[in-house]
Amino acid sequence: MTPADAAARNPPPLNPAAMNVPPTRTTVYPPPWRENNGALSWKAVGNALGLTRFGVNIVTLEPGARSSQRHWHKAQDEFVYVIGGELTLVSEAGETPVRAGHCLGFQAGVPDGHCLINTGTAPATYLVVGDRTRPEHVTYPDIDLELDGNPATGPRWLHKNGAPYADEYQPKWGPPKR
Repeated sequence: MTPADAAARNPPPLNPAAMNVPPTRTTVYPPPWRENNGALSWKAVGNALGLTRFGVNIVTLEPGARSSQRHWHKAQDEFVYVIGGELTLVSEAGETPVRAGHCLGFQAGVPDGHCLINTGTAPATYLVVGDRTRPEHVTYPDIDLELDGNPATGPRWLHKNGAPYADEYQPKWGPPKR
């Protein structure tokens, strides 16, 4: 294989620090769950590298920001490695401080709703890796929200009773390309 052949097969190395991703103040959740999560930036480095079987993201939470609503995945594992800063893991077990160098794992199908909150005074950054097993279902135990990941049509936000949220609030991402 020539270097040109190799370059055509895999993308070149990526410097995540050079990815221009502005912080956002909202999340992808439908209202009212999208407000008051604080500032965060989400760098989808796995997507940028063309990965399709698992997602790799670098997330930075500003002080007071939270990663998500507390949730758990029916089909997908999650792995988190804290790169810098101070976070608090909020789970069924309560609150646990985590710092740079700590890693967390959340097994698929274990109903342990979790999220991270930046409780420090500086930005906190972590790497999150999750597989893209389909179909997926995400439960948010504290709020009236479920995410149903239909492999044919993509994800849909649902109320706990199964009724969908309004179309304008549905996720804009679809099933991953394979």
